[in-house]
Amino acid sequence: MKPVTVDMLRAHLLVASLTAVGADMLLCVALSVLPVSQAFFASTSFRLFALAVIVGGVVVAREFAQAAFELAVKRNGAFLAGPGLRPVAVVADCPRRWLVVLHLRLTGQPFVLVEY
Repeated sequence: MKPVTVDMLRAHLLVASLTAVGADMLLCVALSVLPVSQAFFASTSFRLFALAVIVGGVVVAREFAQAAFELAVKRNGAFLAGPGLRPVAVVADCPRRWLVVLHLRLTGQPFVLVEY
């Protein structure tokens, strides 16, 4: 497998696992308030719901990361590469740098951090 593909998969798995942890924490809080039987958590409908929450979390994270990237390009926090395989330059003091880098990792685009 190419390193770019591995990096993209790793980024998607990271977002999915963070979404699952967030959903798990929310579920633990809800369990203390709502009376739910243990059989509910073994049902197919709960598993499908959990999968939908995780996939939805990845989609939402991708949208936020893409919006942050587009905003960074508009405000000169990131500079698009020219033709070819030149990397995108991300300014080190970009306010949403972690979201911009997440977008670049999710899409498989090469990038470099630069200081101005």
